[in-house]
Amino acid sequence: MHHEMMSDKWHEECGVFGIYGHPNAAELTYYGLYALQHRGQESAGIASVDGRKMYQHKGMGLVSEVFDSDVLKTLKGHAAIGHVRYSTTGETSIANAQPLTFGSQRGNMALAHNGNLINAFQLHNRLERQGSIFQTTSDTEVVAHLIARSGLPTIEENVKESLSIVKGAFAFLILTDDKLLAMRDPHGLRPMALGQFEGAYVVASETCAFDTIGAEYLRDIEPGEMLVIDKNGLHSSKFAHSSKTSLCTFEYIYFARPDSDIDGFNVHSVRKKFGKLLAEEHPVDADVVIGVPDSSISAAIGYAEATGIPYEIGLIKNRYIGRTFIQPSQELRERGVKLKLSAVRSMVDGKRVVLIDDSIVRGTTSKRIVQMLRDAGATEVHLLISSPPVTNACYYGIDTSARNELIAANKTVEEIRDYIGADSLHYLSEEKMLSAFDVVDFANHKFCNACFTGRYPTEVYEDLEKHMLER
Repeated sequence: MHHEMMSDKWHEECGVFGIYGHPNAAELTYYGLYALQHRGQESAGIASVDGRKMYQHKGMGLVSEVFDSDVLKTLKGHAAIGHVRYSTTGETSIANAQPLTFGSQRGNMALAHNGNLINAFQLHNRLERQGSIFQTTSDTEVVAHLIARSGLPTIEENVKESLSIVKGAFAFLILTDDKLLAMRDPHGLRPMALGQFEGAYVVASETCAFDTIGAEYLRDIEPGEMLVIDKNGLHSSKFAHSSKTSLCTFEYIYFARPDSDIDGFNVHSVRKKFGKLLAEEHPVDADVVIGVPDSSISAAIGYAEATGIPYEIGLIKNRYIGRTFIQPSQELRERGVKLKLSAVRSMVDGKRVVLIDDSIVRGTTSKRIVQMLRDAGATEVHLLISSPPVTNACYYGIDTSARNELIAANKTVEEIRDYIGADSLHYLSEEKMLSAFDVVDFANHKFCNACFTGRYPTEVYEDLEKHMLER
């Protein structure tokens, strides 16, 4: 998918879904992935097992483009895992689409991963020197090789040994002929939850996938936990000690769906609270409050409720731009062909507008939206951001720009305001943002804010940006 088309938002890397113990495992995985489509739109895949054979299908595009009912019929079995992907660097290819599947003396194995391993490059080189031959440029394959080379008696022991070597962020699903394994990294950087459906266990990146298929949410998978699901039920153990959890705050700010609950907090409720806190920190005299769809609608409603300024739908998003969409020429773009967003003129004409957005990465989209609102007749545009300034790159599975492309790393707030062309620009402070979570013990607090603070929860290698595998 073209970066030109994707605007200058960040992109979550992937979504994972797994189910064990249901005759329609692949079909349910399809619906689960459909609910997680916002986490990746580039490729989709499903692997299933029936106890004897492993079946798989994956392709480039949206879930609905990759699968149809005939394909799903070929994915037989009682257990399945699925993956939606958004790649970040290097060439996009079907080889890197997941789940990755492998056959070995011990049987079949499929892996699906959300996150990023910061030492994958070093491990990849070491494994190649030791004779491993890689099919992909994905860091997920590094883990597959580690597992295959581990000589311990059981898959559980092999996975535990392998995960003790890797560093970074991961929510991993592994499917074998007779087991489904789910692991979440010791910092809990990426989300993963456990549910139940008609006697089967399900795991997913977000709880919205459970709601879609009608599964019951049981609990979140703990940081450093390994869940093994087989014919005897559920077994939990720890593969790593977790002293301090660091869930990515951007899951709440932007990535996750509003109807998901992550680690005990509903995403929509948290975003509304961000808006309310933004109103406390930065009240603005205005006529209407609008949010940039879809991720900033909740915060805009919170801001409007707190200030009493009416909330309006001032921007409409076109949701039907797929992977194969033909990009307009530069000439047509310059003539103002607007594909992603349009302003609702009657709501903003002659009005002082508070525009709520969740973040500014490069600033180009914000600049366009402010101009669009002025073109539609807005007399003032005040841009309020429901998170702190993004000043540092992320190494944990999110497509952030390099630091030199992050506008807040290189410009003051006033310089950003001037570039974007807003009448005023305000960000939510880190302290206020964290107060939305009612977490008292910030010594062991539950969030990674490295993109705002530069304080990374894991060690970060020198020149890490240069030494990343394609994910």
